[in-house]
Amino acid sequence: MATAQLTASSISARNLPSFKGFTPSTARVLSVAPLRQGGLGLGPFRGLVVKASATIAPKYTTLKPLGDRVLVKINAAEEKTVGGILLPTSAQTKPQGGEVVAVGEGKTLGKNKVDISVKTGTQVVYSKYAGTEVEFNGSKHLILKEDDIVGILETDDVKDIKPLNDRVLIKVVEAETTTAGGLLLTESSKEKPSIGTVVAVGPGPLDGEGKRKPISITPGNTVMYSKYAGNDFKGADGSNYIALRVSDVMAVLS
Repeated sequence: MATAQLTASSISARNLPSFKGFTPSTARVLSVAPLRQGGLGLGPFRGLVVKASATIAPKYTTLKPLGDRVLVKINAAEEKTVGGILLPTSAQTKPQGGEVVAVGEGKTLGKNKVDISVKTGTQVVYSKYAGTEVEFNGSKHLILKEDDIVGILETDDVKDIKPLNDRVLIKVVEAETTTAGGLLLTESSKEKPSIGTVVAVGPGPLDGEGKRKPISITPGNTVMYSKYAGNDFKGADGSNYIALRVSDVMAVLS
């Protein structure tokens, strides 16, 4: 019985099949299980993971999202620090914002048609790991569901985010810098806070009939939220903010 073992390596685009409208680029095989001749089953293929970025072929000039999906042109990553130091690619922060360039027709909930709430030209912030990235017209874009958009940001400061749907923007309280005994804490040993002040709230989630359900907390409330929820942002003044779903807010403190 013959076996074949493929170790982690790069696969050239010419070895990958071409799909209509897409040009495969170099892919990285992360892990491959042994392959056997004469055997058929799912087992040998469970370890195969191939990651490849897709480029839309030049002959296609438009990309129309369907349903409740949105096409966002990704903002360029910061290549320099505030002090002007050039950052290597590995150290550049992955952008979480961009411009909406196309939207789908919306979705149907119950008997009601619900349109996409963001318009083309709007600058938005989205969840860090949302969507599918594509190269289109020489620029990087992201196709994602409207629900993965955190909010609208019309300025350069995250404190001005206007949350969408069931999202809430919270200003995080500063972490304790010293212990009860007065010892100075290092950055790595500071406990991540899970308390903050509500800055802005979205219009609320949609129910099964497409109607908005208002959010029960309001700006100014001090709240406790799930420790590892949401998306973290740094404000222009150095303050920490977090945008999360209202379901991740556990209590109102007073």
